[in-house]
Amino acid sequence: SQACLEEDHQKPPAVGPWKPLMPSKGSKEEPERPEPAGDESQCTEQLNVSRLRSSSVEIREKGSEFLKEELHRAQKELKLKDKECERLSKVREQLEQELEELTASLFEEAHKMVREANTKQAASEKQLREARGKIDMLQAEVTALKTLVITSTPSSPNWELHPQLQSPTKAVFRKGHGRNKSTSSAVGTAASQSAAPEPASPECKEVDSILFAEFQAWKESPTLDKSCSFLDRIYREDVGPCLDFTKQELSELVRAAVEQNTLTIEPVASQTLPVLKVSPAECGGPKKCALSGLPRICKHRIMLGDSGNYYYISPSCRARITAVCNFFTYIRYIQQGLVRQDVELMYWEVMRLRREMSLAKLGFFPSEM
Repeated sequence: SQACLEEDHQKPPAVGPWKPLMPSKGSKEEPERPEPAGDESQCTEQLNVSRLRSSSVEIREKGSEFLKEELHRAQKELKLKDKECERLSKVREQLEQELEELTASLFEEAHKMVREANTKQAASEKQLREARGKIDMLQAEVTALKTLVITSTPSSPNWELHPQLQSPTKAVFRKGHGRNKSTSSAVGTAASQSAAPEPASPECKEVDSILFAEFQAWKESPTLDKSCSFLDRIYREDVGPCLDFTKQELSELVRAAVEQNTLTIEPVASQTLPVLKVSPAECGGPKKCALSGLPRICKHRIMLGDSGNYYYISPSCRARITAVCNFFTYIRYIQQGLVRQDVELMYWEVMRLRREMSLAKLGFFPSEM
């Protein structure tokens, strides 16, 4: 439009024949006055110029209005696009945040799974070691039970439980202190000259009503809890005194290992000496007992759980520990339902094991230990 206006300005105004304007109704007709020709042409030019100016102003106004409308429309579109861009940027930020959170959660879950797998693997390995230890211990217990038969039959009598079945010469030389040759031969001659040995009197037994009632109450719901009256009495009268050694701290550890069934006893000669994790004074040695602290010949040693530390023990200490272990083994068998005997027979077997603990505490133990 501006280009058209410029072209209109450059062109010379068209001058046509001038016509007088019609007089208005209210005005009086005046006689026409002749005007000079130069004035008429000048007025015509001015009129044309005014018309062009007014048309150019109208065109400018219309163009400016059109441009304003276009500008307003463009501004609206820009605002809409800005809003859309802002919305898209928010969506992108949200997606990026969700992606970061998802990645972090995945890594955390992966680390958690790895930790759980490592924990389960460690637990499985520990259970495997414990199971192998229990298997070895059970095998040793089965071997010990095979050698220490509880009952005795006429075809295969138990010589330990029935010493009266042995010959007099064996009975004489089996027990008692060592004698010189002359005394031994004299005793042997006197025994051989005797016509027939006097039969040994059978052992008399009588059931204690209080102890038997406590055992029956425990047998109905067998447990290893020390709070019951049956085990509480045995702990106070037998287990505690039997495992009360000079080294109190080590005695407590031995007692806990026996209760948890994690104590191992092995001969010294059949194993190589391990690297000790504690001082040698605490572990003792082949000629010093770690529990009593006395100089004794130690043929066995013990290990408490999986500590890897071995403690040398004398035959007397081994007899006391073995007596307590035998008692706990038997009551565990009763708890697991492995003993199929009458209640009274089980009671007397428990009393026999208690007698072994009492004798071991007093210092009596078999010579083979």
